[in-house]
Amino acid sequence: MPKLFDRVTIAGVGLIGGSLALAARAAGLIGEVVGYGRTEANLQTALRRGIIDRYSLEPLDAARDADLLLLAVPVRACGTVARACAPALRADAVVSDVASVKQSVMQDVEAALPAGLSFVGAHPIAGTEESGAAAAVAQLFHASRCVLTPGPHTNPAALAKIRALWEGVGMHVEEMDAARHDEIVAWTSHLPHVVAFSAAAAVADTDEAMALLSGPSFRDLTRVAASSPEMWTDIFLANAAHIGRSVGAYAATLTELRRAISAGDAAAVTKLLERARDARRRWTARAAGGVG
Repeated sequence: MPKLFDRVTIAGVGLIGGSLALAARAAGLIGEVVGYGRTEANLQTALRRGIIDRYSLEPLDAARDADLLLLAVPVRACGTVARACAPALRADAVVSDVASVKQSVMQDVEAALPAGLSFVGAHPIAGTEESGAAAAVAQLFHASRCVLTPGPHTNPAALAKIRALWEGVGMHVEEMDAARHDEIVAWTSHLPHVVAFSAAAAVADTDEAMALLSGPSFRDLTRVAASSPEMWTDIFLANAAHIGRSVGAYAATLTELRRAISAGDAAAVTKLLERARDARRRWTARAAGGVG
């Protein structure tokens, strides 16, 4: 596949941005990679690992003559970082992101960019609970899904290049309206993080024996509670309306189960558990049926 971008500036060289740089380099899709961020130690790690060629703590220096600016910063920082970097970008540069909330990011970034610069919203649905350049791996995106959220002002050529970038690192790419995307991930991504953080917080100050007797189920349930609090605070607040609905539905189901357990109602407990099991099986079968 031919090279898509000659110079890429990655703002926020963490798990996602760093993994994309490694994967795109390996596939020959990009040329020079410049890192930008707040923490020099993390940027030095990225440089040492060969994720980036150089870095700068100054946005204009980092973005100079780049033809792709990738925003891999917390959701509420995307517009600010785009505005700071935009004057130094090439006139035909593409700006994209990796945020799991799309509506607010699209609004903020498009408002921050001057005429002529194209923004393409993207959400690679892949990741772990780890963060920082040390966690980046080139295989992170293989066979997973990436959602692009083009808007009315999205340049078709820029959209095609971002699609080719994510497909080039092994992802199955879908296009979706930003509002619909945010509604769906409030259930499939954001709610699980709410549950994990809440479950971990609920046992934080309990008997120390909890840690000794925790098994795979508790570890699996709370795995993503090890994720970045800064990043997830931004996500929760940026998608508050949709998350409020998903958490409300979850709380109602949890209350239903608690009441059935407290009442000793075995039939009601079994009915709810069977409903959950069957839903999980249907979802798993559908996911295993293929993507793309």
